[in-house]
Amino acid sequence: MIDLSNFSSNLPQWVKRFAQLGLAAKGVVYCLVGILAFMAAFEIGGSSERNLNKQGVFRFILAQPFGQILLTLVAIGLVCYALWRLTQAFLDNEHKGTDAKGIGRRLVYGFSGLVYGFLAYGSFRMVLGSQGNQGRDNSRQTLVREILQKPFGQWLVGLIGLCIIGIGLYQIYRALSGKYLKNVQTSAIKTELKAMIIRSGKIGYIARGIVWGLIGYLFIKAALEANASKAGGSSSAFVFLEKASYGSYLLGAVALGLFCYGIFMFVRARYEVINTSS
Repeated sequence: MIDLSNFSSNLPQWVKRFAQLGLAAKGVVYCLVGILAFMAAFEIGGSSERNLNKQGVFRFILAQPFGQILLTLVAIGLVCYALWRLTQAFLDNEHKGTDAKGIGRRLVYGFSGLVYGFLAYGSFRMVLGSQGNQGRDNSRQTLVREILQKPFGQWLVGLIGLCIIGIGLYQIYRALSGKYLKNVQTSAIKTELKAMIIRSGKIGYIARGIVWGLIGYLFIKAALEANASKAGGSSSAFVFLEKASYGSYLLGAVALGLFCYGIFMFVRARYEVINTSS
């Protein structure tokens, strides 16, 4: 069995830097998602909300001057974020403990680490010339289609949808309760910027919660209609918003919120207290 005690003693030398780089990379991704979604909402530059997932952002970065270098830097940042989350999960440097609540929180960290690890892998594949996964919404629909074919498949897909909605509601709760500021050293932020930064974080978490909620709703719709094509990710959520009454304004508002979330990730990278002792 691997002894992690000696390994954990080296945490102060790299965990904080990994966390900062990872949060900054996440900020870049969400800022670009917000910008591209806003452009799609008001048909600026021919943007389409149908490709506004993280893979679409990676393709956008790759298409820019020095795109391979830029995307490589983002991918490295996402690897750092994934490693930080996995460190939180397995080494418990956040001291969540081993009770039910602590284990649950550490599982969330681990899941987040795996998700961003796969995102980093996909972005590296693009840098190396492979387009990777052209549509994560399509992969979700394939997964939902397979689940629907299983016994109680509709119930399982519906349960997944409810869990996703729960994640969205928790994001909104974090925003309204102020918990999103729990580990941020707000006292170190310049007074003239503090109110704006705090507000941007609140708006960002609410917007992210709305997107999660819409994704969960689409999963439930897929379950009720036994139709996997109804399920999807962020780009499907954006399409849903765009088709609603005043859809352009709704999508534009959510896009600005996601941009605010990205900005707040930069704030976290600069001012968050990163625990480095396990």
